[in-house]
Amino acid sequence: MGISRRQFLARVGQAGGYSAVFTTMQSLGLMPMKAEAATPIAASPGIGKRIKLVVLGGGVAGLTTAYEAKRLGYDVTLLEARHRPGGRAWSARNGDIVEFVDGTTQHVAWSEGLYQNMGPARLPSIHDTMLGYCRELKVPLEVEVNTTRSSLLQNDKVNGGKPLLQRKVVNDTRGQVSELLSKAIAGGALDRDLSAEDRQRMIEALRIYGPLDSSSKYKGSERSQITRYPGAGPRTLIVDENVLGIHDLLDANFWDAELYEEAIDWQATMFQPINGMQQISFAFARSLGSAIVYEAPVTEIAKTAKGVRVGYSRKGVTKYIEADYAVCAMPLTILKKIKADLDDDHRGAVDRGGDTYQAACKIPWESRRFWEMDYNIYGGLSFLAKGPSPIWYPSANLFSDRGIVVAGYMMETEDGFDKLSLQEKLDASRASIEKLHPGHGKELEKPIFCGWKHVKWNEGSWIGPISQSDYDIITQPDGPIYFAGDHTSHVVGWQEGAALSGKRAVQMISDKVKAARA
Repeated sequence: MGISRRQFLARVGQAGGYSAVFTTMQSLGLMPMKAEAATPIAASPGIGKRIKLVVLGGGVAGLTTAYEAKRLGYDVTLLEARHRPGGRAWSARNGDIVEFVDGTTQHVAWSEGLYQNMGPARLPSIHDTMLGYCRELKVPLEVEVNTTRSSLLQNDKVNGGKPLLQRKVVNDTRGQVSELLSKAIAGGALDRDLSAEDRQRMIEALRIYGPLDSSSKYKGSERSQITRYPGAGPRTLIVDENVLGIHDLLDANFWDAELYEEAIDWQATMFQPINGMQQISFAFARSLGSAIVYEAPVTEIAKTAKGVRVGYSRKGVTKYIEADYAVCAMPLTILKKIKADLDDDHRGAVDRGGDTYQAACKIPWESRRFWEMDYNIYGGLSFLAKGPSPIWYPSANLFSDRGIVVAGYMMETEDGFDKLSLQEKLDASRASIEKLHPGHGKELEKPIFCGWKHVKWNEGSWIGPISQSDYDIITQPDGPIYFAGDHTSHVVGWQEGAALSGKRAVQMISDKVKAARA
């Protein structure tokens, strides 16, 4: 009995989840992979002349808003609560402090030259807006190694709990699935969907893709794992024929770990700024100069007859600034705590949205680069079924002596991790390294736990699911008050969404200014 394409995709989803279906649809040509190109703001030069704009929050959304508005002639002031630009996009290094809302502080004491991107750490090649700003602001980039087939996958249920090479899992999965599909074709399961000629061509393709032998069996491959590498003289290649069976692969449940790089915004090539993601924010800040007021947390937003009046604290003194328009580019977790003159719809959307923010966390450590020296792992991610995961290896400064490895980048709410003490979190993080790299857990030094939910002026990593009605409200202005941030985009959790939202806010304000002058 044949199966339809819809049934086939349903079965793929049952086995491998959303990522597997996504990848299969792309492979079948059912889902476009082209990103939308960045478009400039459609406004005449100087349209902002004699218009005062105050931007609240100096993260990527606020910086983009201020930068684009200044180019159009607006009189811009940006208020930022921290002593630095970038918001969640910052790179910690020696001497920095991670401060939590409860007063807990952690002092970064890593060796000189080492850093860790505590917030966003990747720039996908399809994010044209952010890459465009890097070109425009002359921020040098390097390749971010998002995946390597030398990384490790681990589940206590398979291989005696010992980690497996990603290349072995990925290629044995291909081989086993190819063999099963070849059997299905030979048994007539796809006779209604494929012609005789197509069935034969499909079998030939599977022998390459699997790869399968002449009898359509998968018996291992040099793509998967090699017992002995070839060399000079009589030293020949020996392929490991200890193949992972389909039962082991199903038990391992490595599907997400195998397919994560196939998500459209995780595919190669990815980039990172040389010397840290915060270099982008620094470049924006240099262009804005004195327009940024640091250590100026907003305390009040009020509408006036002429626009807005914003109160902020500066060195213990409350100050006010009046403007024609305001753009709120703060996380909703912060905006909801501020006395803001919002209508009932916007107030409700802000409050509800602020309650949904996720609690991602990273746990970076300094160490000798044992993953490179002893495991041939250069960048990429390793995954564990339980415990802090994935392990994220650095792409910067390859082949140097020391580096920062992230032993756990996940939601703090997973498996009760948020109930652990700080020391217990660090112990669990070290245990993940030890499970993947036995004997090397002791090499980890100077840990930092960065839980965005706890970080002052963040109080969350990115917005969670909200209703369509709330999204529609928060993406429209409340009188002279506009909103920006990745939460007002469909690219949540990425700097691209934040930047696009800032450009959109300036576009909407410019459209209103133009209409008023018509």
